[in-house]
Amino acid sequence: MSEDRSTGDDNLKRSINWKQGMAIALGVPLLILPSLGYLPMYVSAAAILIWGFSVIQGFMQSTAYAEMATTFPKASGLPGFAQHVFRTENYKGKYDKGKLIGGFTAWSYWFGWSPILAIFAIMVGGYLHGLFPALGETFTEYQLSLISGLVIFTGLFVVNWFGLKDGAILGYILAAVSLIPLVILAVAPFATGHVQLANITDSWWPTDWAWDMHHILILFGVFAIAQWSACAWETAAIYGPEYKNPSKDVPKALFACGIICFVLYILVQSAVIGVLGVDGVMAEPVSPLIPVAQAVFGEAGSMITIIMLIFAMILIIQTAYLGSSRAMHSMATEGNLPRIFGKTNRQGTPFVAMVVIGLFNLVLISMGNAAAILAASAIGYTCANGISLFAYVRAKKHPAFADLERPFKAPKGWKNVAMTFGLFNVPLCLVGVVYLNSLEIGWTSTWVGFFVLSLYIPIWLYSQHETRRFNSKAAAARPADHDDADLVDASA
Repeated sequence: MSEDRSTGDDNLKRSINWKQGMAIALGVPLLILPSLGYLPMYVSAAAILIWGFSVIQGFMQSTAYAEMATTFPKASGLPGFAQHVFRTENYKGKYDKGKLIGGFTAWSYWFGWSPILAIFAIMVGGYLHGLFPALGETFTEYQLSLISGLVIFTGLFVVNWFGLKDGAILGYILAAVSLIPLVILAVAPFATGHVQLANITDSWWPTDWAWDMHHILILFGVFAIAQWSACAWETAAIYGPEYKNPSKDVPKALFACGIICFVLYILVQSAVIGVLGVDGVMAEPVSPLIPVAQAVFGEAGSMITIIMLIFAMILIIQTAYLGSSRAMHSMATEGNLPRIFGKTNRQGTPFVAMVVIGLFNLVLISMGNAAAILAASAIGYTCANGISLFAYVRAKKHPAFADLERPFKAPKGWKNVAMTFGLFNVPLCLVGVVYLNSLEIGWTSTWVGFFVLSLYIPIWLYSQHETRRFNSKAAAARPADHDDADLVDASA
């Protein structure tokens, strides 16, 4: 594919290769941090298996996404795929229901990624509160979270104003600062003998576990929470329109991220449970890596760990900021959000979307509970993956897409795999996460999740009205332009 460097104000620029796309998505392994203590609370040491199976699930799903990324190279990841596949060509009615489905998928995906900014800003505030007692005397934990969010969001906005390539450079720097210590914390406990395998093998499942409907629903909910982290490396595909060579760059970036996630997720959770035991993890559900560092490296280790985690959180905020802003840009260019969200600067950065996302997350921080925000966000992410996999199946079967070039093809029969995991997401994991939320933090997060998702309906209806009005003005202007041309020809 020839390199396409569009110069229009509202076009994303083809400026990155697969290594840069991978660097941006390397924040994904850090998504395990909020759930390191959460999963063992329900499934004990089997959390290690859940993470492994969830990353494998990510491989199954991302194989389909990689094919769609090369089939629709101008589409922006999951949001773009679904919108392109479900829309009805040459639709004559007032509202295209297929377009609504695609737009809702993109909105769900956006809601799956965007709250990461608030979740990790709250965690940064919490760590700062514990790291510097003087700050705790001056500010509350909520105030520190709000200040942290404002500073981080503003800083990342400034860096990414100059284009995605600079965002990838920042990703390289933060990956080196945060991922290397994370790998050390994952490997060192095994090397120093602090990992006791009995802590894992003697606690594979909770003692009261039973394969009844109650526990099966919990298991589906745990998988939904896990995939919010372990499958999120599909974000490497969302930059499809910005890769120099999408047909080669997208699959490479996706699978490189997947392999890194598989190794790190299993090692980190194994190290934490192996050192602390399940009971020890449950005693430190928010930050279990800190006592692991203390056990392996002493008191100084906890200070290093907190500083490392803060850099790590900035990296994942960077990943989420870029991914969610591209999702909004994709929706706007497809006519599924107001046109203003598709506006980019000269460097191809969707700056309006980035401003709105930053403000939205400052509001979310006011909830003050990272677990509740994650639970609501997981509802959106589960819906997005399920419907996107159904979009892949439709793209494989619908005659309109049969003759499209597919530079990367999933193995034969992959539409059956995609359908299976689509149904696993919707309805099974969706029902499971709603049930799990009701047990853990009540119904608030569930209502917030469904409220944000339902908010899309009036926004979409307004967008359709705006599109029709814009098209009417354009149609009215064309005859006038034609008449002016005729007058010029006559005078000549």
